[in-house]
Amino acid sequence: MPVLEGLADCAAPLSVDTAKPEVMKAALAAGASMINDISALRVPGTLEAVAASDAGVCLMHMQASRAPCSKAPATATWSPRSLPSSGARRRGARRGIARERIVIDPGFGFGKTVAHNFDLLRNLDRVAALGLPVLAGWSRKSTLGAITGRAADHRLAASVAAALLAVERGARIVRVHDVAATRDALAVLAALQGNR
Repeated sequence: MPVLEGLADCAAPLSVDTAKPEVMKAALAAGASMINDISALRVPGTLEAVAASDAGVCLMHMQASRAPCSKAPATATWSPRSLPSSGARRRGARRGIARERIVIDPGFGFGKTVAHNFDLLRNLDRVAALGLPVLAGWSRKSTLGAITGRAADHRLAASVAAALLAVERGARIVRVHDVAATRDALAVLAALQGNR
């Protein structure tokens, strides 16, 4: 909380990761602009905590609820409709969370195998077609380690490549550890696409 309170006057929006309603309320009271919830507002009290504010909310898909990332299922069924946008958005709308406040996260690495993660990335444009901003979090993920053989702190190139591919396929937000390198790579992509 002291860190969040210390950053309250900065120009950048602040996002807090939590699935606990009491933490959400405290963070929002301290000036958080967004709540990033891996449970997609399924924990009792979370939907009400966000609805009582004007903050944004990121709803993440997890293949197996509360399953450790390392214990991804051998098979999985997913489609854009299996993402948390539909049901959570309907529940949120009934409680006052406008569609414009919602971001969706396909949950790369959460209860998914390497193959699932790349299937999701390959089809991310279908997720973006739902009409909500998409957040992609690939930075240093174990999936990148599985294909490169590199430890987490040596996955810069793979992380930047995955972020570029996600943006190219419709992600509007990327969660990264290596901000400067990713920003430079995205500037090249924007220049190629004729954007500033």
